[in-house]
Formats: sequence, C-alpha cells, structure tokens
Amino acid sequence: MSELINNPALLPPGTVGGVTPPRPAAGQPTAPAQGPGAGPSFAQVLAQQTSAAAPTFSKHALERLTRRGVDVNAQTLGRLTEGIQRAAGKGARNSVVFVDGTAFVASVQNNTVITAVTPDAMKSHVFTNIDSAVIA
Repeated sequence: MSELINNPALLPPGTVGGVTPPRPAAGQPTAPAQGPGAGPSFAQVLAQQTSAAAPTFSKHALERLTRRGVDVNAQTLGRLTEGIQRAAGKGARNSVVFVDGTAFVASVQNNTVITAVTPDAMKSHVFTNIDSAVIA
C-alpha cells in the first residue's frame, strides 16, 4: 500500500511527498507563487496574442501613399490590419488587401505594407507574387 502513496499522481492536492506543507499563520506574508501558477494569467497571454498589431509601412509604400494622396485614417488602418490578419489565418504569405478601392500589397509574414495602388492607378496595374486577395 505504501507504493500507492509514493505515486505523486495519487496524492491529494497540496501535499508534497505524502505530507501537507505548513501554511503561514494569519497575518504573515506569503511567498510569491512558484510553478504553474506563476506568471501572467491565461487571459493576459490570450489578449496579447490576439491583439493585432497595426502593420508597418515600407518606405516605398509611404512614398506611394503621399504621392497618390491616400489618407490612411484609423478606420482604414483597422480594416487593413484585420484584412492582413485574416490572410495570415489562411496561411497567406503575400496578399493584396482592398480597402475602399485602394489596394494595399502586404507581406503577411512580416506584417508590412509594401505598396499601395489607388483605383485610378489600377486600370493598367498587374499584381504579381501574390498568393491571396482580401476585401476588407
């Protein structure tokens, strides 16, 4: 029967080696948590992993946006971010994300906008090296 007690899987919670560890007296400080309970909570880690970071813009993309007069406001940036995240969820590497007629070519893996094409410039434009398209 002592073989069962030595099996840690069969010990009641809170016991170590078959002996319950002493608890601090009331009013005494407790030691910081160690082991599986230490660190950020699951909710904190989940929030960090699921919050989508806004994409960065390459120098070329910034020049195109300025030259073509494209205004990237908070709403547009949010939709662009969501579009890139949706492409990432499908395993895309390079995607064109359409937001209100403007096409943003993005490296999904790097979360970077490579260039932007306005509706006027799209009339004779060919997108190459793209494995997905997203309408955001």
